Amino acid sequence: MRIGEPQLRDNLHVATRTIRAKRAEVVAEVEDWEALREAGRAIKADAMRRLDALLSELEEAVTAAGGHVHWARDAAEANAVVGDIVAGHGAREVVKVKSLTTDEIGLNAALGERGVEALETDLAELILQLSDDWPSHILVPAIHRNRREIRDLFARELGVEGLGDDPEELTDAARRHLRQAFLRAPVGISGANFAIAETGTVGVVESEGNGRMCTTLPPVLVTVMGIEKALPAWRDLEVFLQLLPRSSTGERMNPYTSLWTGVTEGDGPGEFHLVLLDNGRTRVLADEVGRDALHCIRCSACLNACPVYARVGGHAYRSVYPGPIGAVLTPQLHGVPGEYDDLPWASSLCGACYEVCPVKIDIPSLLVHLRGRAEPSEPALRVMGWAMEGPRRFAAAQKAGALALRAGVPLPPWTKGRDLPAAPKETFREWWRRTR
Repeated sequence: MRIGEPQLRDNLHVATRTIRAKRAEVVAEVEDWEALREAGRAIKADAMRRLDALLSELEEAVTAAGGHVHWARDAAEANAVVGDIVAGHGAREVVKVKSLTTDEIGLNAALGERGVEALETDLAELILQLSDDWPSHILVPAIHRNRREIRDLFARELGVEGLGDDPEELTDAARRHLRQAFLRAPVGISGANFAIAETGTVGVVESEGNGRMCTTLPPVLVTVMGIEKALPAWRDLEVFLQLLPRSSTGERMNPYTSLWTGVTEGDGPGEFHLVLLDNGRTRVLADEVGRDALHCIRCSACLNACPVYARVGGHAYRSVYPGPIGAVLTPQLHGVPGEYDDLPWASSLCGACYEVCPVKIDIPSLLVHLRGRAEPSEPALRVMGWAMEGPRRFAAAQKAGALALRAGVPLPPWTKGRDLPAAPKETFREWWRRTR
């Protein structure tokens, strides 16, 4: 999102304020909220400490229940596994539950290269797919679009004439578009919110019901799950099914909580595949400080509380994980130092993200930690140090910078994910001399 686009900023501000207010209201109802947060933190910390054992236990339990477990070191391996499963069933179309993990690995594009259409069934994800857009929020990926834009999109792409911008009417149009796909698709693809090592149970929580259609109607179900989603025991769900809905949608419980364990004859898919994805997660796990980012349960509360996210929007983070959690997770998944070293600086360290995190991830401390690990641009720092040694040098650098802006000189890597601002007609010093 560009700062200079007021409509996008208005869309974002209205949505985040609304969700933030709903969250505060339902959290205030829970007398032991802080105890729940601490329980969530402790369970995730314990899971990360013995993740290798939990994943082995999960594999055994899923296999014993009739499922198949696949291990993927990176995006390429995960996409190949899913593509082979789909091809093995002769499918040319799959239906998908909203999944950040499949977005992370670029699964839709990988399937497209193999002649398979991956149809997003979550309303917001469908909007993005139809408009060839990119998510800007973890929970509400099309948060940067308003009802009028969606109405025009559906009228154009779905061929719905006389469509209004009432949310119920828009939802009905999407439902009609998707209904037959649910019935004909031979393969459903999902992510996972949680997986229980003790029982081999996998779970997805959602608000629309499309996820349940995808995980129950197709004969084959494939779940792509980041390895950090494993939890030790069934009883742990008691904590997270209270923390997640209140922190994400501001609801007391999820409208749809779907849990399945392997396969059951005559009930749901007859074939289940669980793809356990690393894709940089073991690298994150190796950092005793940075690994706290893996505690995230993808509620997006930190995004709604963050003043930087509210100003720049999700697209500025160049990742499927925007906002404060993205600023500490994305650089680690890709490697520090690396391409995303700038993200930990996208924060004022105000602490609002930590205050709302349901599992008490100390994101400000992680930001500082990653700033220290990032490789500084030594030539740039030397130039900056020289320019700031005196007022004349600073004035010269300021003038040179303005000339560079006017000339459109690129400033990689800064301009790789950003637009340069318009060059001012004169610097502040020039204005001061002219007016004083």
